[in-house]
Amino acid sequence: MGSKEKQLEELLVEEEVIKQNEIVLFNDDVNTFDHVIDTLIYACDHTPEQAEQCSIIVHYKGKCTVKTGSYDDLKPRCSKLLQAGLSAEIV
Repeated sequence: MGSKEKQLEELLVEEEVIKQNEIVLFNDDVNTFDHVIDTLIYACDHTPEQAEQCSIIVHYKGKCTVKTGSYDDLKPRCSKLLQAGLSAEIV
């Protein structure tokens, strides 16, 4: 394979990575840390430590990416977050 083809292949691989979506969780004044942590463990397969870190980041920064992946994987997860009363969207 020539260097041009190799460059093109690397570019295509990079593009596929870039196309991943993210669930962004937003801060609110309603939900407790415990509820947010429990919901992230349930909806996003977080470890308790991950969920706790995300809840702290959301609290102080206003938002946090809580899951990255394909849109099809994230859509049901985001729905679970919304059903639990959290504020989240897929970007």
